[in-house]
Amino acid sequence: MVRVSVREAPVIHTQPIRNVLSRPEVKGKFLFVDQKKFWVRGVTYGTFSPREDGSQFPEPETVERDFAEMCANGLNSVRVYTVPPLWLLDLAQKFDLRVMVGLPWEQHIAFLDDKRRAKQIEERIRQDVISCGKHPAILCYCLGNESPASIVRWHGRQRIERFLQRLYRIGKSEDPNGLFTYVNFPTTEYLQLPFLDLVCFNVYLETREKFKGYLARLQNIADERPLVMAEIGLDSRGNGEIAQARSLDWQVRAAHEAGCAGTFIFAWTDEWHRGGNEIEDWDFGLTTRDRQPKPALSTVRKAFAEVAVQPNISWPRISVVVCSLNGARTIRDALEGLQKLDYPNYEVIVVNDGSTDGTPDIAVEYDVTLISTENRGLSAARNTGMEMATGEIVAYIDDDAYPDPHWLKYLATTFMTTSYVGVGGPNLAPPGDGLVADCVANAPGGPTHVLISDEEAEHIPGCNKAFRKSALQAIGGFDPRFRAAGDDVDVCWRLQEKGWKIGFNPAAVVWHHCRNSVKTYWKQQQGYGKAEALLEQKWPEKYNSAGHLTWAGRIYSKRLTQPVTNGKWQVYQGVWGSALFQSLYERMPGTLLSLPLMPEWFLMIALLGVLSFVGVWWAPLQLVFPLFLLALTLPVVQAVRSSRRASFPTPSPSAIERFKKRVITAFLHLVQPLARLIGRIRHGLTPWRCRGLARLAWPGKRGVTLWSETWRSPENWLGSLEETLRKQSAAVFRGGDFNDWDLEIRGGLCGSVRTLMAIEEHGAGKQLVRFRAWTRCSPVGIAITGLFALLSCWAALDQAWMAFALLSAATGTLVFRMLTECSVATASLLNALKQD
Repeated sequence: MVRVSVREAPVIHTQPIRNVLSRPEVKGKFLFVDQKKFWVRGVTYGTFSPREDGSQFPEPETVERDFAEMCANGLNSVRVYTVPPLWLLDLAQKFDLRVMVGLPWEQHIAFLDDKRRAKQIEERIRQDVISCGKHPAILCYCLGNESPASIVRWHGRQRIERFLQRLYRIGKSEDPNGLFTYVNFPTTEYLQLPFLDLVCFNVYLETREKFKGYLARLQNIADERPLVMAEIGLDSRGNGEIAQARSLDWQVRAAHEAGCAGTFIFAWTDEWHRGGNEIEDWDFGLTTRDRQPKPALSTVRKAFAEVAVQPNISWPRISVVVCSLNGARTIRDALEGLQKLDYPNYEVIVVNDGSTDGTPDIAVEYDVTLISTENRGLSAARNTGMEMATGEIVAYIDDDAYPDPHWLKYLATTFMTTSYVGVGGPNLAPPGDGLVADCVANAPGGPTHVLISDEEAEHIPGCNKAFRKSALQAIGGFDPRFRAAGDDVDVCWRLQEKGWKIGFNPAAVVWHHCRNSVKTYWKQQQGYGKAEALLEQKWPEKYNSAGHLTWAGRIYSKRLTQPVTNGKWQVYQGVWGSALFQSLYERMPGTLLSLPLMPEWFLMIALLGVLSFVGVWWAPLQLVFPLFLLALTLPVVQAVRSSRRASFPTPSPSAIERFKKRVITAFLHLVQPLARLIGRIRHGLTPWRCRGLARLAWPGKRGVTLWSETWRSPENWLGSLEETLRKQSAAVFRGGDFNDWDLEIRGGLCGSVRTLMAIEEHGAGKQLVRFRAWTRCSPVGIAITGLFALLSCWAALDQAWMAFALLSAATGTLVFRMLTECSVATASLLNALKQD
């Protein structure tokens, strides 16, 4: 391959370049220039047939005319696929155009099989970045474009990822303030490239529904970074120029609605040269080969203009509620941000929940409705705001968060285009909050969303959520028992219990300040542990016997603690790698690897520590000591692995500061489960808790019959029984498709009772309903009890009486506990049957 120099002869312009462009920067999901949001309204340019002098771009006069037309049609960016000469970048600057610079290399061949070639590619990237001279017209550098799926499959996903990361570091070393990306394609969607500054995809889908659905998926892949459509388009030769215009209209609008940071239309002109040949059978351009405009050009100009200002939209009124208790330190940021919202029809309500600091004094400085009450808790404050709201939508933001200027527009768009009763968005940690806050931003236990699909949520956190007021009123608002946390989880569950759905918009961003000291983070996590205990008391069926919530959806957060080893990733490739959309799926770690992630693992450490101590009196138990050390080591390993993958909001130029951040982050991963455990135990959420009536009934098998003069369906009988049991705070679960029982009532971790119902029909609507109940002890509980019994017998044979006494006491306690749990469950069932 002959490489052409990028420094072609400069052209002398008839007018001097006057425009001074600032470099763009990434802030969360969007690009900003001079503190203003910059939406990419772009078009691709090239590749072109090389000129006689080897230049890979048209004559400078042609480029200048093209750029002038782009500017006149409202475009602000242009994507090129080869390294541009400086004169082209100067022309872009003249017409206020930002350039996505392609850095081409031999990605279409098995380049990693030749180490020398790989080194040459790395050096070429370095020289190409240097040749651009950190030009102010550069939007970003593109480290590659659509590596063929077969080549990625040949080398393996991880080798390609590591190579692209090397290219990224090389580029950053030469232009630290430049933005770097890689343009991916659905056939290699599975590439994991978290180091990139922004996420770019080429996507060609010809129906709006599929396009919108795939954009939602890409937003979840992009996570907290901007998503830019690097190519969208439609061939006018095969589909017609009118169809092309219509398609580009909805593609541009859909990309904006989906929260993309920008879009590049493929292409400016039908003139296209590839692989040494002119492409004559595709016409993707907004203009013809001789630069005559097609209908798509005016359509795209109008679409880009209208998505920016969104005229002729009747926006629903939104009431923004800020609840605050002693939030003087951060509420000014929240109110400043709310004053800057780009939304025509909203109000701000501040509910001062008994603050003793300067919170109300700060609030009165702004155009808000201030309501001051005695301290009644967060849920009560939220209800007060809802009652005072005049909007049909009520949005909640915390007093330590501030919104993106278009926060309400994205929330409102989702409400206007769907039937969701609630909508949330991401909350991101802002830079500049301090060293510990940067670490907390990567620590577990923070507020995050849980998604059932790419667009539907199971849970949206309280710092960024909005609801239809009518839906909140229908469920009675927020439950006042949740005074500081847990209210968001509870309200989501109650809305879903009504059969309603909750949505998620990845562009509805708020910036959420993290705790800025280890002490306040510890206190926060203890409070969340208390909230978990309150939720379990209200929703016992949502929790397993060990007291852990199992979400139906997936938690989207970079803060999650990593297990000792990750589950194996699998790529859906299709037969022979032929799938058009190739996604990455992670196998979750098994039960054994998941145990150290639980707060109760510290109880396991304590138990092993006690057994090791008993080894002082009985030598065989000294064998437990290595297990004790292993149990201590596993959380440390998890914490270190988690801190290594952390990405901090505030860049740290010093290696020492980066090291400090990783050490603190690892420490937070280590102590967070302990703080949660303390909060849970203090408020009753323990592995040894009992749920149900505070009475006992003899466990075992038994039958109960009920006579009814009125006919009822089986579903009605069991549903009524289930509801009665839940009113008794019993943990009741339904049998599945393959179970031979109908309901299970858990008395605790190890004991439960199951029941089966049969109905005899006796004519005239009369029924004899039979219930069979039998108690069940957990196999794990039986095994552990048996183990302690064997150890106690062994200690007695060795005449280790102290060990025998302790082990016998443990055995007796476990037996008593299982019997008690079975008795409580049985009593709850019998009492419910009497009431039914």
